[in-house]
Amino acid sequence: MADPWLSIVGLGEDGLNGLSDASRAALEEAEVIFGGPRHLDLAGAGARGQAWPVPFDIAPVLACRGQNVVVLASGDPFWFGAGGALAAHLSPGEWRAFPVAGIFSLSCAHLGWRIEEVTALGLHAAGFGALRRALHPGAKVVATLRDVATPRALADWLVQEGLGAVHMYVLERMGGPHQRVRVTQAERFDLSGIEAPVAVALDGADLPRDAGLPHVPGLPEDSFAHDGQITKSPIRALTLAALAPRPGELLWDIGGGSGSVSVEWGLAGGRAITIEPRADRIANIQRNIEAFGLTRHIRVLEGRAPDVLSDLPLPEAVFIGGGGTAALYGWLWTHLPEGTRIVANGVTLETEALLAGLHARHGGSLLRIELSRAEGLGRMRGWSAARPVVQWSVTR
Repeated sequence: MADPWLSIVGLGEDGLNGLSDASRAALEEAEVIFGGPRHLDLAGAGARGQAWPVPFDIAPVLACRGQNVVVLASGDPFWFGAGGALAAHLSPGEWRAFPVAGIFSLSCAHLGWRIEEVTALGLHAAGFGALRRALHPGAKVVATLRDVATPRALADWLVQEGLGAVHMYVLERMGGPHQRVRVTQAERFDLSGIEAPVAVALDGADLPRDAGLPHVPGLPEDSFAHDGQITKSPIRALTLAALAPRPGELLWDIGGGSGSVSVEWGLAGGRAITIEPRADRIANIQRNIEAFGLTRHIRVLEGRAPDVLSDLPLPEAVFIGGGGTAALYGWLWTHLPEGTRIVANGVTLETEALLAGLHARHGGSLLRIELSRAEGLGRMRGWSAARPVVQWSVTR
């Protein structure tokens, strides 16, 4: 096999001094060196250096195929770095990588945290909502940040979310001669003069016992933006159990409403495409996706099924929240591959009859869910029944 044309070199704040002999040799032999301005300066790239385009794009690197090329990345190039994006477009023999300790390893080593017990997040390219899944009493998180203004913005967000007791370790220029680590609580944040590159380590040791999200489905309805069209908490828990999400699987959420089922599917590690015909409800779905930090996991599609389904990637599971129509189920049964899980909820007599017929024809499980809540009845209490829900679940 010919030598790889691309070397992906991890670089720390100590610059060339922290590189292995193999990394140094790759840099010396390179015809073109790609990286951010700071990396190019640390490596002494000179006239061979090419800064990344804005917005970030790997196309210039791929256009140099056949030349001797180096890409510089922070620390480990495959931890929220350019390494993964490049490798996805290359054959294994085209590239080699030389990682060094990145911000995650450096931070845990400085703080004495066990790496296997720490959650790693890349907040430099995502909203703070992802922290809602990660923060709970005793949690430890290390996250990259976009710029020097972000630590204060993060502290404000934590306070707003009722997480002001979180201890924030602000990590500046880790691994180099100008490294600095300062600690404060989010609710007392007063740090200034922060220097890039900056990351943060979060310690939830002092959070209240009820802080954070539970790791089972069925979040309260008031956790979501909605107009009343939302799968209620206990029904949603039963629905997610029937859908049986697994990390990386794709869900079609047909008739998304508030998007609550897609959100809880995403929190379980899956991906979702939420199909909703009403623009006002799409706005709520988008708000919920952003609030839970799932913008990379959930896509929203305006339209009606099955009209908009033909060009979508095939899912592992499908949820039909509004009961659906005979035409929709006919399309799904014709177009979905064997093994696809289908779950449908209905509340009307017409939908119940439709789902009962589908159950008789295709099998699966037909469940009638009847729930009552205790509510005030004069000076006493009584049971207030919700509309029963009929749920059909089947594997295509």
